[in-house]
Amino acid sequence: MQLKRVACIFLSLNLLILSGCQNTQENSDTIELTLWHGINPPTNRDVFQTLTDKFNKTHSHIQIKPIYIGQPDQQMPKILTAIVGGAAPDLLWNVPTIAGKLAELNAIQPLEKWLDKSPRKAEIDPALFESMELGGHIWSVPFATNNAAIFYRPSLFKAAGIKQVPQNWAQLKQAARSLTRDTNGDGRPDQHGIVLSLGKGEWTVFTWLPFLFSAGGELLAQTAQTPVPQIDSPGAEAALELWSDLLAEGSAILSAPERGYELDNFIAGKVAMQITGPWTLSQLQQSAIDYAVMPVPALKRRAAVTGGENLFLMKTSPEREKAGREFLEYAIGEEFQTAWALGTGYLPINLKSRQSQTYQSFVEKTPVLQVFLEQMNWARSRPIVSGYSRLSENAGRAIEATLLGKNPQDALKEAQERLTLTLDITK
Repeated sequence: MQLKRVACIFLSLNLLILSGCQNTQENSDTIELTLWHGINPPTNRDVFQTLTDKFNKTHSHIQIKPIYIGQPDQQMPKILTAIVGGAAPDLLWNVPTIAGKLAELNAIQPLEKWLDKSPRKAEIDPALFESMELGGHIWSVPFATNNAAIFYRPSLFKAAGIKQVPQNWAQLKQAARSLTRDTNGDGRPDQHGIVLSLGKGEWTVFTWLPFLFSAGGELLAQTAQTPVPQIDSPGAEAALELWSDLLAEGSAILSAPERGYELDNFIAGKVAMQITGPWTLSQLQQSAIDYAVMPVPALKRRAAVTGGENLFLMKTSPEREKAGREFLEYAIGEEFQTAWALGTGYLPINLKSRQSQTYQSFVEKTPVLQVFLEQMNWARSRPIVSGYSRLSENAGRAIEATLLGKNPQDALKEAQERLTLTLDITK
């Protein structure tokens, strides 16, 4: 009942958007499908529009109509409103972590019967299936992927006498110490080893999770029935202690709250290392600074976390769903994925695309991409369970509390208690 009341409010606010989703056919032989997305920056939207136009020209019986509805963190109210109001789009672009919630609402179609028969299944990077599968079903297909690594300034490494990039956490801490320097002689460091993301939002969680996984931690505890969200674990404590130690030693600084993705201090040379991804390459190239990329240093195992978005097929009608699957087949194919990767800097989700001469030539011209491609060999996806938003929120609160001075054990214990209480209430 509460969901319906909320939906009614948003329904009135989003009437213009939703009215565009009551799809009509241009003629008896053409189906127009709406696709909601939040592709950004605008240049990437232009790439997607060009590729969609190409599909429309070669599929006269299907016309895809992309509609930009804001960034992913702004979309859920609109999506829930549309689902409850019976005005959902035909296709949805979004982060894979919303799959559990959409499946719980019976709003999306499982895709395994179609995908099992498609040659495209064997072309998808195996690392991405974790973002697609839940409860024995495949709920989405990957649209684009990436992961985060550590960008660094080679000139600052050379000035600090560092000849090899860190391979493990101990070396990372030592490098950060060496890179923290008083360059202007005023007695205070004006250059730090690394910047850490301050906040409790998804960006902070995303950049911290590689350290959690590297320490042997997980976000889900396995039980006899179903995985249960869990934050408080030895791996999580180790990952928080690493970040806490870097701060305590003075070799790390914090980003502005919820703005850990900004590169200003890295570009200015105030920090020598920053956790981010290949989507920043255009900005860094324009800045004309020196930069390189290294994999996330390991503790117990190598670890990385996949980013990017997936495509969902909403429940509509058999005819519309069939048409939607044709577009999914196109979007995960080699041709689309190669063009998308070259135009945006994302990694292709299609293995044939990655191995193509066209893409390999692109990587030769942008060699830092090789680090992100290598990390896909051990990359993990974030859980797609229905309660992921609460799990992420509480993990973020534990990270933020630790960075602001709280003991990691206490921060995790409190976060786990909040999470458990929330899950009990929502059962």
